[in-house]
Amino acid sequence: MILLNQTVASIKDLDQKSMKLAKERSDNLIKPPGSLGVMEEAVVKMAGIYKDSIPPVGKKAVMVMVGDHGVVAEGVSAFPQEVTPQMVMSFLWGGAAINVLSRHAGADVIVTDVGIAAPPIDDPRVNQCRIKNGTDNMAKGPAMSREEAIQGLELGIRLVQEQIEQGVKMVATGDMGIGNTTPSTAILAVFSGVDVEKITGRGTGLDDQGLKLKQQVIRKAIELNQPDFKDGIDVLAKVGGLEIAALAGVILGAAAKRVPVVIDGFISGAAALIAKAISPLSVDYMLASHLSQEPGHKMMLEELGLKPLLHLDMRLGEGTGAVTAFMIFDGALKCHKKMLT
Repeated sequence: MILLNQTVASIKDLDQKSMKLAKERSDNLIKPPGSLGVMEEAVVKMAGIYKDSIPPVGKKAVMVMVGDHGVVAEGVSAFPQEVTPQMVMSFLWGGAAINVLSRHAGADVIVTDVGIAAPPIDDPRVNQCRIKNGTDNMAKGPAMSREEAIQGLELGIRLVQEQIEQGVKMVATGDMGIGNTTPSTAILAVFSGVDVEKITGRGTGLDDQGLKLKQQVIRKAIELNQPDFKDGIDVLAKVGGLEIAALAGVILGAAAKRVPVVIDGFISGAAALIAKAISPLSVDYMLASHLSQEPGHKMMLEELGLKPLLHLDMRLGEGTGAVTAFMIFDGALKCHKKMLT
């Protein structure tokens, strides 16, 4: 808890002077003011993050946090948990979508086992940081203890700050875990107060009966655990996930070091909601990459006050939307620096 408290205390306001200078420069480039839209807005925000009116294009990394969910025992996923370690191996082989897109964007893929249910993968390319073998079934009790939730948060903080110490200037959030849209929907329902039926999606492809069951399970978990929306750690512990905890820690840790975090899709959005509840200032360091096909994602972004850069009907996760956005943000930063005035 000491690291978490120190990190939150280190998150400061954006630098308004740098943002003002960046806006003035942007408006004076050889184009109509505001004509690059969200790209211009992102550059101004990054100027405030970096305290630099001409923000740099630098080294990038996507933090892929992996964890399983006990709630899959309720039948909320169309795929078994055996898929999770298989996908981790595909990350290591370099053959998953996140690998291909990251190579194209010039970003490193950092894979961490936060809470896979299967035996540990014996490979030095995986950060072996498992807190437990998947969360507990949130339909029967809390997904994890408060202490475990804090462990996950502090793990994310340590890992992202290690990357920043190695020169990373922009971070993306990525996830893998069967059943993770269920806790993410629960987190959104708790913070938004919106009925579960309006925000629950089919995840990896549930049929109508499966969707109805998923809604019932989420509602049951919230009613049983009574998470306190005023306490982000309580929400995380009761209806969250270990990978969500680590991703929230990534956001907080990057914000404390004044590094922008590109938020991926629905699972990353849930982590962002947790980070916001713990530190409202952390939202200033978030950049939304895309609008997911998950029905609740639009509401998540509204809760965060973020505007998505891309509308591509993506719903893969892994950080693929965020890494795709890396390329656009790099282009925006280069236009800001290299266009004539």
